[in-house]
Amino acid sequence: MAAAEPKPPAGAATARRLARGCWSAFWDYETPKVIVVKNRRLGVVYRTVQLLILLYFVWYVFIVQKSYQDRETGPESSVITKVKGITLSEHKVWDVEEYVKPPEGGSVFSIITRMEVTPSQTLGICPESVRVTNATCDSDEDCVAGHLDMLGNGVRTGRCVPYYHGASKTCEVSGWCPVEDGASVSQFLGKMAPNFTILIKNSIHYPKFQFSKGNIENWKEGYLKQCTFDEVSHLYCPIFKLGFIVEQAGENFTELAHSGGVIGVIINWDCDLDLSASKCNPKYSFRRLDPKHIPASSGYNFRFAKYYKINGSTTRTLIKAYGIRIDVIVHGQAGKFSLIPTIINLATALTSIGVGSFLCDWILLTFMNKNKVYSHKKFDKMADAPERGAGPGPCASQDSTLTDPRGLAQL
Repeated sequence: MAAAEPKPPAGAATARRLARGCWSAFWDYETPKVIVVKNRRLGVVYRTVQLLILLYFVWYVFIVQKSYQDRETGPESSVITKVKGITLSEHKVWDVEEYVKPPEGGSVFSIITRMEVTPSQTLGICPESVRVTNATCDSDEDCVAGHLDMLGNGVRTGRCVPYYHGASKTCEVSGWCPVEDGASVSQFLGKMAPNFTILIKNSIHYPKFQFSKGNIENWKEGYLKQCTFDEVSHLYCPIFKLGFIVEQAGENFTELAHSGGVIGVIINWDCDLDLSASKCNPKYSFRRLDPKHIPASSGYNFRFAKYYKINGSTTRTLIKAYGIRIDVIVHGQAGKFSLIPTIINLATALTSIGVGSFLCDWILLTFMNKNKVYSHKKFDKMADAPERGAGPGPCASQDSTLTDPRGLAQL
């Protein structure tokens, strides 16, 4: 008798059937099956969800956000400023060359409204300020010679000397004397400051759309000498009174002039370039930028000195200036119709409408009484005749065609 052929291992045969079944399932084609469910409440939910999605895209996405446009944010911008006016303090008349710092006319500048002036300082020795930590003393032993305090006014000589006024004593220092709080004189410049005028010239450019515009349009001779800004009648006359700016920022001018502060002039250029250029107009807003409710960080001041010589000796006048700093901030965005964002957002809108079907399917499969009947009807599988020798497996398609045509009617 011929020897029987060896049978392949059972595991190998199973693996081959599994591989053939998965390979066959890889090439399956899925197509949606349309089932009409006669249920009024479910239909109301479906149409309501579709309507809400449609309203969202039509009203908010396309009308409010204008998502059919290509956009550019942050325009290229230039700012030139010019301040005019004179004011009077207790001792002199001040003009713009003295109270505007820096004088170049950039987007950030300061208008001095109060000064603490220490005149005739020379290099020498004098008592340290009582405001400096550990500056007060009772004897020379309290003062270390050569000690330099970074927050002080000079190098200590090692002597304890009487202060400028009162009975207290402080350590003597070598530096610019007298120190600031020993002989300073306060001068208030804010009496006429609310009437100072500020010209703010601004030009913007959107390079993506090759669009440029400025905030001055009327070039009639003498126009800017006769007008001040008004949002309705003189939108393109960017001449603002300092008092108007402070008032629009919601601040008290006298308080602000005494302690100083930072005011932002915000120019916003939001331009719809599908319309004419005349519809692209600047919008101005004003607000205080420094946190006035935090004493440690509110207010604004700086120091500078004026140097000169008297009898060949270098002398200076130290000025601690309080003022209103103006920051001109320009921002905006421009938009123009473009086919690409329009197609993208239309496709997103059409896809999102399918959320209604997903929600209703979930309700049917989860909450409806006949959810099993619906599930059986919705997930049919159709398969060709299985290949010879191919058994059922995890990847094999199975024919689950329903034999009960009344199943859907039970929903």
